[in-house]
Amino acid sequence: MESFGLTGLLIALLIFLIWFWKSLYVIKEWERGVVLRLGRMLPHAKPAGLRLVFWPIETLYRMSLRIETLDVPPQDIITRDNVSVKVNAVCYFRIVDANLALSQVQNYLYATSQKAQTTIRSIVGQFELDEILAEREKVNAKLQIILDQDTEPWGIKVSKVEVKQVDIPEQMQRAIARQAEAERERRAKIIHAAGEFEASSKLAEAAGVLETQPAAIQLRYLQTLTEIGAEQNTTIVFPLPIDLLNAWVKPRLTSGQ
Repeated sequence: MESFGLTGLLIALLIFLIWFWKSLYVIKEWERGVVLRLGRMLPHAKPAGLRLVFWPIETLYRMSLRIETLDVPPQDIITRDNVSVKVNAVCYFRIVDANLALSQVQNYLYATSQKAQTTIRSIVGQFELDEILAEREKVNAKLQIILDQDTEPWGIKVSKVEVKQVDIPEQMQRAIARQAEAERERRAKIIHAAGEFEASSKLAEAAGVLETQPAAIQLRYLQTLTEIGAEQNTTIVFPLPIDLLNAWVKPRLTSGQ
């Protein structure tokens, strides 16, 4: 009887240890434990730490709250101006409600991936090609808002959506290159014309000053000679006033007549 009682005690202790081992959970800092009691979900998930559940009455599921990175594969999209492009993106999201992420969707990662693909196809198609290339922040913001609204009932928060690459056809690339070259030439011509206009305005102002001060042109002659002499060349420039030539030419014309 004593040996039977000792054996029963050891069996009971072994059963208790097995039950205790299956009922003891260590939840990490970035996890939450969703508990089902006889198939019914408890309203609050268990926080991080050492937690005890009553197995097999209760079952605990660990849900990670860390940000997950989802790589959206390239999607064939036709833009609003009828250009066929391939767009791939990356999505950053995390679980904010562990109970909803477990109860409302079977596989939240797969569901978010499919939702991201359909959202990119529908939203990017509303923009023109130039807007997608030049205003990518606007496209990213709209994608993030729409995707976050759609995944909110699943307890998921989409923090950011980034369009990584936009692949356009080769013919369209050549057309864009020609357009950019023409734009640069247009700006160069405008800048050159503006410079000519400014220079002509300054020359007109200088002519007005020289007209009011006749001695200023002689000083300008002397300054020019100084600049030429500083370069140590053999060219000699002798300024001859136009008035002197006119005074010499007019008598000859009069005598010729």
